[in-house]
Amino acid sequence: MDNNSNKIIMLGTGSAGVTRCYNTCFFLKTAGTLLLVDAGGGNGIISQIEKAGARLTDIHHLFITHAHTDHILGAVWVVRMIMQRVLNGEYKGCLNVYGNDKVISTLRQICLMTLHKNFNALFGSHIMLCEKTSGDEFCVGDIRIECFDILSEKEKQYGFRATMPGGTTLVCMGDEPCNRANYPIARGADWLMCEAFCLYKDRDVFKPYEKFHSTAMDAGKVAAELGVKNLLLYHTEDKTLATRKTEYPREAAINFKGNIFVPDDLETIDI
Repeated sequence: MDNNSNKIIMLGTGSAGVTRCYNTCFFLKTAGTLLLVDAGGGNGIISQIEKAGARLTDIHHLFITHAHTDHILGAVWVVRMIMQRVLNGEYKGCLNVYGNDKVISTLRQICLMTLHKNFNALFGSHIMLCEKTSGDEFCVGDIRIECFDILSEKEKQYGFRATMPGGTTLVCMGDEPCNRANYPIARGADWLMCEAFCLYKDRDVFKPYEKFHSTAMDAGKVAAELGVKNLLLYHTEDKTLATRKTEYPREAAINFKGNIFVPDDLETIDI
């Protein structure tokens, strides 16, 4: 398979409190597989999926990093809308949802408490909740995934290392800084997807460290230490969107000399 078939499609790039862009979530796409990673905080995910040129009936794999509202509530909408299509005879196969025990139990409980019994009856037949533990390796179509606990003190959260068709490796760190205990799994990756809540020069304005987040400069330091080739920054504040593409890479490049990407919502990057 041609490696150029591999893409990241950013559905959203913002942190939890944004209103000028959507919360961070994205597709990993190959010629044969579409993996949705997180889903943001509301039904806006349905619009983002449509704007990206995808259909709900194309989605059969969903990885949820953790159970914070800006990552899991949109997943409830994805599950609900796919359930509707199953009942209408418009969806073939299963939706496989991957996550840690907290994610799986939270998603199930929200659905059971808010959706019609005919929808919830689809759990176990068309909606498969696949609980994962740290270190699990599994295939999502033609993408090989190894998930790991990011060791957050705030919320149980998993990142993952993906091996794409053609051998390209991508590490998603979730939405907190990379813990040194996870350096071995991230070291040498072709792509590192890393949160950067704000610029270091704006740290007194946005207070990233109080929120267990990092700055663009911090992310650049980590990428340099890990020896990755490409750094993608996301989960940012939304007050500087007009200058984000210029200012964030400039700051990260103080320490990291590889390629730096700061995508907008709905931007596609070939990997």
